[in-house]
Amino acid sequence: MYTFIIVLLILDCIVLGVAVLLQSPKGGGLSAAFGGAGSSPDSFIGTRQAANLLTKTTWWSAGIFMGLAYLLQLMSAHASTPRSVLDEPFGQQPAAPTAPAPTNANPVVPLQPAPSTNAPRSNAKPPAPKPKP
Repeated sequence: MYTFIIVLLILDCIVLGVAVLLQSPKGGGLSAAFGGAGSSPDSFIGTRQAANLLTKTTWWSAGIFMGLAYLLQLMSAHASTPRSVLDEPFGQQPAAPTAPAPTNANPVVPLQPAPSTNAPRSNAKPPAPKPKP
């Protein structure tokens, strides 16, 4: 269900973007709000705006976008979250394992043979290198 609503939201975004980009500009932009194009019938604070198909499509797709985004937000808020250890009552302790730990039946075998004890150990330091002239 969540994936289906996301697909609908993406399709609605495409329709909204196309509807906005296909509309013709109506007025002087920000200057129209400050009296630059106040006499234009399509101005921001002017007479009634001419309603055409692209304007209605923009409003409807924007409303659908807001509704789908709100629905997705509600769905994600009720997702399952991990439970806290602090939510459990204090008196309940997890049960200790009753079975004894398994013993290692196989002895540990070294991968290399142990060094022979008959070899003489030398504590002498190696000779210092001779300085070059």
